Amino acid sequence: MIHVPAQAHRHFAEAATERRDFAAIARWIAPGAKVLDLGCGDGSLLGYLRDTLNVHGYGVEKDDANVLACVQNGINVIQMNLEEGLSGFEADSFDVVILSQTLQAVYQTEGIVLEMLRVGKEVIVTFPNFGYWKHRLQLMVGRMPVSKSLPYQWYDTPNVHMCTIHDFDAFCAEHSIRVSERLVMTDGKAVGVLPNLLGNLAMYRFQTA
Repeated sequence: MIHVPAQAHRHFAEAATERRDFAAIARWIAPGAKVLDLGCGDGSLLGYLRDTLNVHGYGVEKDDANVLACVQNGINVIQMNLEEGLSGFEADSFDVVILSQTLQAVYQTEGIVLEMLRVGKEVIVTFPNFGYWKHRLQLMVGRMPVSKSLPYQWYDTPNVHMCTIHDFDAFCAEHSIRVSERLVMTDGKAVGVLPNLLGNLAMYRFQTA
């Protein structure tokens, strides 16, 4: 059993306060589930899920500093590049595979989503909505959007594939992906009306049709 320092538990709780989508993701995961978190960063989401749901989790991360942080926080982590695929994992080897606010930062978007569907019985994807009204407004005045959900300037952004909610809905339809639940949020609050215009974060739960 991995010993988790008390400060790590506090870190996970603080991260959940900053990332209010953590609680929404947790509502879609059964207690004790086997979870794979792709692009897991410092392991904050996995730590939160472990502390609240007792999940058995593994993270995938390529950044050296984040991998070290995962180890220090007691998170099981595999250092690898998502762009190279998930061939090391067997089909249906996880109950849930998560890609949290990383979709826009990968090059092989289609391949990674399809690999997630192969490896996991269920998939959760979250991403900043490029169609959010504040982003549209900044584009109308001739500037690239910068916001809480898109905090980077054009010259230092890791994002390579921005999309809107409508774009992702079309992607799911084209690839016969069955969306079981979709939640759109702005500043941690659910958006029910005109989500592609008024929501800055999209969350999807899906399987193959």
